[in-house]
Amino acid sequence: MNPFSNITTAISLALDSIRAHKLRSFLTLLGVIVGVASVILVGAAIDGLGVYAENITAKAFGSDSFLVAQIASVGRLSSRQLADKQRRNKRIRPDDVAYLRAATGDSIIYSPYAQHTDDVKGENQVYEGASILGASATLPEMRDIPIEDGRFFTENEERLRRPVAVIGQDIRDAIFHADSPIGRTIRVSGTEMTVIGLLERQGSSFGRSLDNPVYIPVTVYYDLYGGQRGTAVFGKARAGTGRNPALSMDAALDITRATLRSHFHTPLGQDDNFDTLTPDSVRSFVDSVLGVIAAVVVPITSISLVVGGIVIMNIMLVSVTERTREIGIRKSLGARQGDILLQFLIESVILSLAGGLIGLMCGALAAMALSALFGATLKVTAGYVVLSIFVSSAVGIISGWYPARRAARLDSVAALRAE
Repeated sequence: MNPFSNITTAISLALDSIRAHKLRSFLTLLGVIVGVASVILVGAAIDGLGVYAENITAKAFGSDSFLVAQIASVGRLSSRQLADKQRRNKRIRPDDVAYLRAATGDSIIYSPYAQHTDDVKGENQVYEGASILGASATLPEMRDIPIEDGRFFTENEERLRRPVAVIGQDIRDAIFHADSPIGRTIRVSGTEMTVIGLLERQGSSFGRSLDNPVYIPVTVYYDLYGGQRGTAVFGKARAGTGRNPALSMDAALDITRATLRSHFHTPLGQDDNFDTLTPDSVRSFVDSVLGVIAAVVVPITSISLVVGGIVIMNIMLVSVTERTREIGIRKSLGARQGDILLQFLIESVILSLAGGLIGLMCGALAAMALSALFGATLKVTAGYVVLSIFVSSAVGIISGWYPARRAARLDSVAALRAE
């Protein structure tokens, strides 16, 4: 008999059996549907978290800038590690930044980056706990600082210590409400500052608002809070020209490290006595964390697929018992063990594969709905789609093998006598 004909016959019989017991078939699918939908939803959340972290990293660093500081690391340091770094590493002070600019400023641009938490006052209103950020006018060249209204301060304003500020949406809402803040004044640490720019709304990151910064020239920041406690420094290779192509980020970082090592008199062969941080190191850390989460969470959510497989196996065993006489008739008409095995195995695979496809659609729709309702970043990727379909098919084969094998081994005479 034609093997293709055997397969089409098995598929036809399997579909007839599924249609004859619609409710039972649907209840059988539920375990697989829930399992696959859970895997898709969890996978979308994990990948979405990766995309979100990538966007946050791009905003914090830009695509090709780096950070130098006394302590700059991803992940939480132990108290001992923190104490060791504080003891060994040098603070980056204003004169150190000036040295970097004098030594390498022709090929690398730098911006100090200092932060202090303080209240912002204006028009009889107070915003408590704003992030006061001191930076250079070059900072927008290194990282994304989206301006909705107005502008960022200039190098001339930085050099002349002009009291100007670029504020976030939370500051505007609290002090000026819905009005434009451009040209109006705020007070920071007793100093009046003219608002020259308003940032676009950024939302929040892990429960922390990103809309409460006040950017001021770093020279003004030093006047308010001092600079000897140390600061971080962003660096980026200058744009190249025809004769002088731009440095790569790694080359610019190496030059900066060598310059600081010389400035700090770091002994040859010893580690840097300062920290550096690049976007790649942040991404690697995020990827490792997400990998651990996926390794733990995805198998847990897949347990429901195992439950679904057990349900399929039980239903198939019931189906074999109910159709014992049918099996005996088929065998008496010449059906071989392989034909009976194929019939029940295909029925099991069809059930699990249908459950997998429905679960895939449910998971994708749930991810889209959550993204739309809550603004969450959920991304359904091909990897989890292939994984869920493969696993659901494997569940069908594994769960259906024993019932199909049992059906195939039934004695035809005994089967015909069954009621």
